[in-house]
Amino acid sequence: MTRATGVGSMPGTEYAEAVRLVLGELPDLPHLPELPARGPHADLTGRTLAVLADLDTDLQPAGWRLTGGTGSPGMDQRRARSLLAQDLDVVEELTQDYAGAFKIQVTGPWTLAATVEKPRGDRVLSDYGARRELAEALAEGLRSHIADVRRRIPQAALTVQVDEPALPAVLAGAVPTASGFHRHRHVDDPAASPALEWVLGAISSSGAVPVVHCCAAEVPVDLLVGAGAHGICVDLDVLAPAGYDAVATLLDKGAPVHLGVVPTTEPAGGLPSDRDVTERVLRFLDMLGLDPATVGSSLVVTPVCGLAGTRPAYARSALKLTRTVASGLS
Repeated sequence: MTRATGVGSMPGTEYAEAVRLVLGELPDLPHLPELPARGPHADLTGRTLAVLADLDTDLQPAGWRLTGGTGSPGMDQRRARSLLAQDLDVVEELTQDYAGAFKIQVTGPWTLAATVEKPRGDRVLSDYGARRELAEALAEGLRSHIADVRRRIPQAALTVQVDEPALPAVLAGAVPTASGFHRHRHVDDPAASPALEWVLGAISSSGAVPVVHCCAAEVPVDLLVGAGAHGICVDLDVLAPAGYDAVATLLDKGAPVHLGVVPTTEPAGGLPSDRDVTERVLRFLDMLGLDPATVGSSLVVTPVCGLAGTRPAYARSALKLTRTVASGLS
């Protein structure tokens, strides 16, 4: 059976409302919503820094920064942790007796390294020791975070989506320095793999399924799978044809592939029909030489990205369309 899920972010500031929407529209694979409209403590980076183990951060005008200390998190990191705990309380209350698949999301180690600054400025990406420390703290913190979610939803089969939108830029040496005049040195695949292995391995050893979301054109599928990803999440609108074979291989062996096909931003003419989107997916599968009947259990239909920038009414319609397309494919 083909399932539907969301990428992560949702519009608005009312968390309970967002959870009810996700549970109602995505019953086969609901996800833990993020509401960035509540501020940087509630977006994907803030949430992920809230689960770090033994590594402190604070919020500066330029964004999140490591403080260099351990054991004494700053006010902003404490606030992010408090907000995450409150959100999980809401999820626990609204998922009483829930049994089934459930997805949570975190920022991946390389996107974090390309986003968070060192104590004295510039990105963590520029410092081998700092980015190793950040990846290890993320891996350790994820073990506790997954255990917490499982305690709250004890009958859930957890999937952890690791968001790595910046990974292709890291590999290509396209991440700008703080000044904006230069680019950080590229990181090749062998050097990039260990950080991914620590994080994805922590997820697997905690009994959850690790999938990596990358909405770029050039998704390094071989690197991700080699580092321990069980599956991938891609945007069909931008995925380069060079990645089609890798997607086909994953689907052919029953690995999860989350395929972004529902528009994230509201089209001028409104949402496409469920028939149009379904036929588009079927054409894609046919081009790959795959039978929808044999890949349905591993295929997951999603919006192309997060829905935080949309109207609440559109977000509801987009999730409803996502579920309808998944049902049609089933």
